[in-house]
Amino acid sequence: MIKKALLVGIISLQTIAFAQLTVGVESNSQWYIDDDEIKLGEVEGEDRLRTNSYIKTDYKINDFTVGAQVELYETKALLNYSPDLQGINLGTYYVNYANKENGLDVTVGHFYEQFGSGLALRTWEDRQIGILNSLMGGKVKYNYKDYLDVVALYGKQRIGLGFDLADSSVYGTDLNIDLSKVLGMENKELTVGGSFVSRNQSTDNPNLTPTTNMISSRIGFGKGNFSISAEYVLKSKDKYYGLIQSDKQFDGNAALLNLSYSKKGIGFNATIRRLENFRYFSERDLANNTFNVGILHYVPALTKQFDYSLTNIYVYQAQSKLVIDESTASINKSGEIGGQLDFFYTFPKGSKIGGKNGMNLNVNYSLWRRLKTDYNYQGFDYKAAFLDSDETYYTDLSAEIKKKWSQNVRSNIVYVYQKYNRKLVEDAENATFINAHTLVADNTILFGSNKAIRFELQHMWADTYFKNWAAGLVEFFFNRNLSMYIQENYNYGNEGNDLFTAPLHYYNAGVVYTKNATRVQASYGRQRGGLHCVGGVCRYVPENSGLSLGIVTNF
Repeated sequence: MIKKALLVGIISLQTIAFAQLTVGVESNSQWYIDDDEIKLGEVEGEDRLRTNSYIKTDYKINDFTVGAQVELYETKALLNYSPDLQGINLGTYYVNYANKENGLDVTVGHFYEQFGSGLALRTWEDRQIGILNSLMGGKVKYNYKDYLDVVALYGKQRIGLGFDLADSSVYGTDLNIDLSKVLGMENKELTVGGSFVSRNQSTDNPNLTPTTNMISSRIGFGKGNFSISAEYVLKSKDKYYGLIQSDKQFDGNAALLNLSYSKKGIGFNATIRRLENFRYFSERDLANNTFNVGILHYVPALTKQFDYSLTNIYVYQAQSKLVIDESTASINKSGEIGGQLDFFYTFPKGSKIGGKNGMNLNVNYSLWRRLKTDYNYQGFDYKAAFLDSDETYYTDLSAEIKKKWSQNVRSNIVYVYQKYNRKLVEDAENATFINAHTLVADNTILFGSNKAIRFELQHMWADTYFKNWAAGLVEFFFNRNLSMYIQENYNYGNEGNDLFTAPLHYYNAGVVYTKNATRVQASYGRQRGGLHCVGGVCRYVPENSGLSLGIVTNF
C-alpha cells in the first residue's frame, strides 16, 4: 500500500504542478526474434518483448528539490540485467535542501555520492550497464569558505526495485581541504583529503566480522601546466570472494597515482595503480554476481576506451579479485599492478605534417600484470609482492590521427595492438594469449545544407579465438535532425569456439531522429555477444537478434 500511495502521489504531483517540474524520459525496448545461427539463451516466447523505461522528475521550490524516478521493466528487463528488475515500481525518490550562502546541502531518501576517485566509495547510476546502486538514507554536505568540504552519510544500498534494499548499513564521512587557499598560495594548488566508509552486515558465522571498513587518504598538487595526485586505501578484513566457498577473511588495499602535463598543442597523462584483494559489496553474497548489483566503489579498467566495434572485442576488466584454489593454480590471482600513458600532440596549421588545417595525434599505451604472489594452500593464505609481478593480463598500444583535409572532409585513422590473456582475465584455464591488430578508417564528408555521410572501414587480424574480423559502417545525415545507418561486422576467421558459432555476419541497420532534447532511434539486426563497457565498467551482453527502439526526451 505504501509503494502504491507513493506512486500515485508522484503522478499526481506531475499533474498538479507540471510547469514547475523537469521531467526526463528514457525507454529502451527490444523484440527478440529466433535466429538459428545464434543461441538466444533464456528468451522464451512470452518474453520476446522487453523494455527498460525510466521517468525521472525533479520539482524545485526555492532551496528545496523533490525528485523521484519511476521504472518499468516489462515483461522483463532487457537480456542480462538483474532478474530483480521486473514490473513497474518506484526506483528512487529524495528530498534535498541546498543553500550556497550557508554552504549546507542535505538529502533524505535515495542519493549518489563519490569519495575521492571512488576507490573507497562510489554510488552511481548507469542504465546502459545495469548499475542502479543508490543509497537510501541521509547525507549532509557542508562547505566552509570554499576551502573545506565535509560529507557525512548513512544508508542502505538499493539492490532491486522500490524498497528492495541490501541487508546491511553503510556509514561514511569524507573531508577535503584546499590548503592552497588556507595558506594563501598563488599559482599553485595543494589539496588533501581523507575518507572513512563502513559496511555493517550482521552474521551468525563466528568467523566473520560484521563490519568491513575502507580508510582512504589522498593528496593533490598542481602548478602551471603540471599536476600530480595520489590516493591510498586500506580495506579491513572481509569475506573471501574467490571461486570456492570459504569463510576465511582477508584485508586488501589500493594505491593510485596520476600525473599530467599540458600546454597548447601538447600534453600527457599517466596513471599507475595497484590493487590487492580489493572488492567491496553491500552484501557479502553479492560479490560474485554478474549484474553489477551491490557494488559500493568504483574500480574501472584504466585503459583507453575505444569508440569502434572491433577495437572493443577484447576488453580488459580490472583484476581486483583474490583467487586461492590449489586445483586451479594457474589462474590464481591476488590483484593487479600496471598503468597507462596518454600522449597528445597537435601539429600546427602550416607545418609540414599539419598542412593547411593541422593534425591531431593521440598515442596511448597500457600494461596490466598479475601481482607476484606466494600461496599457502594448506593454511589457505597468501602473500603478495608490493611491486613485483609475474604474468601479463593485458596490454595495448594505440595511435589515433585526426585530420581535417578540407572544409568538408575529415578523417580519423586508428591503429590498435592488443595482447589479451584470456586465461587469467576470464578464468579460462585452457585458454591462451590473443594477439590482435586492428586498423580503422573513419571518414566524414560534408555536403549541401547540413548533409553529411560518414563511413567506417575496420579490420582485425588475430592469431586465435575469434581470429579475423572485417567491419564496415555507412551513416547518412539528411539534416541536423535525421540520419540512418547500416553496419556489418563479419567474423570470417572464426572456426567456432565455446561462445560463438562458425563464421558469422553481425548486421545492423537503423534510423535516428533528434529534435531539441528528444532522440528516437530504431534499429534491426544481430548483436555480437560480449562485454559492453562504460567508463571501464562492463556488463556482459549475450548475442541476440531483433528489433530495437530507444527514446530519450527531457522537458
